[in-house]
Amino acid sequence: MRINNQNYRTVWMQDSSVYLINQQLLPHKFEIYQCKNYLDTANAIKTMIVRGAPAIGATGAYGLAQAALEFRSNNFEDFKGHILKAEKLLKSTRPTANDLFYAIDFVKEKILKNFNIEDAKKDAVKYANEYADWNAELCRQIGEHGNKLIKNNQNILTHCNAGALACVDFGTALAPIRIAHYNKKNIFVYVDETRPRNQGSALTAWELAQEKIDHAIIADNAAGFFMKNKKIDMAIVGADRIAINGDVANKIGTYEKAVLAKENDVPFYVAAPLSTFDVNSKSGEDIPIEERSEDEVLYMYGLDEKGNVKKFRVSPKESTAKNPAFDVTPAKYITGIITEKGIIKPTREDIKKFIKKDAS
Repeated sequence: MRINNQNYRTVWMQDSSVYLINQQLLPHKFEIYQCKNYLDTANAIKTMIVRGAPAIGATGAYGLAQAALEFRSNNFEDFKGHILKAEKLLKSTRPTANDLFYAIDFVKEKILKNFNIEDAKKDAVKYANEYADWNAELCRQIGEHGNKLIKNNQNILTHCNAGALACVDFGTALAPIRIAHYNKKNIFVYVDETRPRNQGSALTAWELAQEKIDHAIIADNAAGFFMKNKKIDMAIVGADRIAINGDVANKIGTYEKAVLAKENDVPFYVAAPLSTFDVNSKSGEDIPIEERSEDEVLYMYGLDEKGNVKKFRVSPKESTAKNPAFDVTPAKYITGIITEKGIIKPTREDIKKFIKKDAS
């Protein structure tokens, strides 16, 4: 992605450090965050310095590579135990994101096949980089397939941030929008603010502004108004995990947007790589939902009069909060799932067919 006229990825590895665009500071400040070891990287995932399922996956892959590089013995069984310990910690950081599990397993299986520890360390970095490169390319392909759905002069709703910041590059839900813009289509994007962490107003709007794509931020509870008044032609969202029956776990609030879209005859698309599909989840009931700190609801962040980012309470001191990070949208509300291999119907039969093709 282009930031201040330079090309950046959301996450990359140099020497033994992992570097991330610090998403906690956006849109007010652009800063690169350095993770010096795999514990730093795990913490960056947990605290949402990096977020978005594909980006978390690539970061987890790099974190496992860091764990391999940090090992200081010649005993392979000890090395294996060290890798499995790092795997457990990294996977525990964001339990809903299937890409995290997929990416870590990809690197782990490669390196534990090599009984030479020094070669395994080299393989860890090699395959973590390979995963990141692959992720960026498949997001571009998602953009090409999704672009075919977008007509000139359309208004598109998106929820949360499923852009380049949520991936390695391009994004998932924003990839079709980017490609449409690059192809000179006149489009307008309605950006849900996406409480409680405001990933829409803080991150998606920032990405769109960097690309000079016309957009407006709307309150989370305004989407129905714009749909009913024929201001929205389609919706595209991302996904953190997709069950084999087509149920989709995504940022809290996605479900209600899908219901509103169905009620108002607005096509509702999910954009995600095939790595987001979880063959072990038969339906959305099998997907774990992360519960995050109530402070994310009780407090907000903003700039003070001196331009400093400050945390401030927006609720009574006596109040508590509930904060599920995700909800599950049943497949019946989804028009189609845009993947790197094409557009999938949200049915068990079509999903299994595409996953089988990808495996072969």
